[in-house]
Amino acid sequence: LQWKRQFDPGALCVISIQLVVTVTFATFQAKDYELRQYETAKWVSTVIRGETQKEALRQGFWKLFHYIQGKNEKEMKIDMTVPVTCLVKRGCADFKVSFFVPFEHQDSPPQPTDSDVFIEERKAAAVFVRSFSGFASTEKYAEEAEVLARILRNRGQPFHEDFFYTAGYDSPFKLFNRHNEVWYFKK
Repeated sequence: LQWKRQFDPGALCVISIQLVVTVTFATFQAKDYELRQYETAKWVSTVIRGETQKEALRQGFWKLFHYIQGKNEKEMKIDMTVPVTCLVKRGCADFKVSFFVPFEHQDSPPQPTDSDVFIEERKAAAVFVRSFSGFASTEKYAEEAEVLARILRNRGQPFHEDFFYTAGYDSPFKLFNRHNEVWYFKK
């Protein structure tokens, strides 16, 4: 195991073989969801068009995995980070899959050599989060997103309802104590 970041109370640090959670955030914990404040950060992303969400996640993961394995302008290997996120827009067959760029590369991430892969800067944002365990399917992500949306509506919390993110934290080889999330951005 490789420790890439000192644990601090504001960061969720789940270390798995070669997977390091590197996104830090401030959090407010409610009974059935969290409200997190993420800082501005760079992510490496790709958009997969016209596929199912499951297939888009598979294709997107491999494009990004090749990037961190050296398919970039510096031919540099970069640590695998979690979560792996997928942007889901209601009524749209385009899915954006992303890996967080590790802290040591945030200032100047190597540029991708695959024209389908790009570096994006996500602005600071407040995000409503619902966590769940087990193996996540497209259906389970949609179900958990709907549960979170219902909770937020019932509590009068304003959020962007036209899209949500899925977030996966575990290797497919991890069988127990899996951690998955759905995210809605606060208005």
